[in-house]
Amino acid sequence: MSKLIIAILSSLFTVSVVLAQAPAAPAKAAPVAPVAAKPAVPEKAAPAASGCEAKAVSKAGKPLAGAAKASFLKKCEADAKKAEGTGSGCEAKAVSKAGKPLAGAAKTSFIKKCEADAKAGK
Repeated sequence: MSKLIIAILSSLFTVSVVLAQAPAAPAKAAPVAPVAAKPAVPEKAAPAASGCEAKAVSKAGKPLAGAAKASFLKKCEADAKKAEGTGSGCEAKAVSKAGKPLAGAAKTSFIKKCEADAKAGK
């Protein structure tokens, strides 16, 4: 009986060692056909849209699709418009006395005052 148990255990050990050393076959992904996307923004915002399209990639490096892509593009384009509209540089100046960036209501108040001062100075 003990010889049978030893034979079974040694064969299981041998099989597990052989299977552990066998290289795994790489999974083949199905080729993805390119999809022509219809721009959802007017012609005026095309440069920002093309930049946002290029940045619409997941953390894994795959292109975003569906709702995730739409959400990303909406946020990216809004950020691009905000960056174009803020020509005074008030965002960069929103720093506390300690050198840390302002946040929340303090930042909002500072930017509002800064932009008002910039308009009055022009």
